[in-house]
Amino acid sequence: MIRAAVLATFLFLVSGLLLPQNTDYQPDPAWQPPEAAAARANPLASSPELAAGGRKLFQRYCVKCHGEQGSGVKEKKAADLQLPLVQQQSDGALFWKITNGNLRRSMPAFSSLPELQRWQLVLYLRTLKAPGNAFDHEERRKAE
Repeated sequence: MIRAAVLATFLFLVSGLLLPQNTDYQPDPAWQPPEAAAARANPLASSPELAAGGRKLFQRYCVKCHGEQGSGVKEKKAADLQLPLVQQQSDGALFWKITNGNLRRSMPAFSSLPELQRWQLVLYLRTLKAPGNAFDHEERRKAE
């Protein structure tokens, strides 16, 4: 019985690693936030513990296209949220993109979510890191 449970857990974890990832993701050059939106600061930035709520929201709304680890499901052509070209965007830019979506790329708008929940999603996105990606949110904030 224990052996079957261990095997099932192992297979589940391995299958998660084998899902096609969208490491070839290229951003839509026309999908750029206005300067004022990109300059917005995350009002929750000083409360990183709230990223746990963002994770729950991510699980509910985003995993289908972006995958469990945010690496992007290739068949959906979704962004790999771990890539530096995503992580280097400002909190305001990510918030704007979550809020407005991009229908050309099948990214729905989440403007119906309360504003603070969208900021929580941004906090959670900052926790997504590709293996070997040492780009840290704190370092990015210091550089801004």
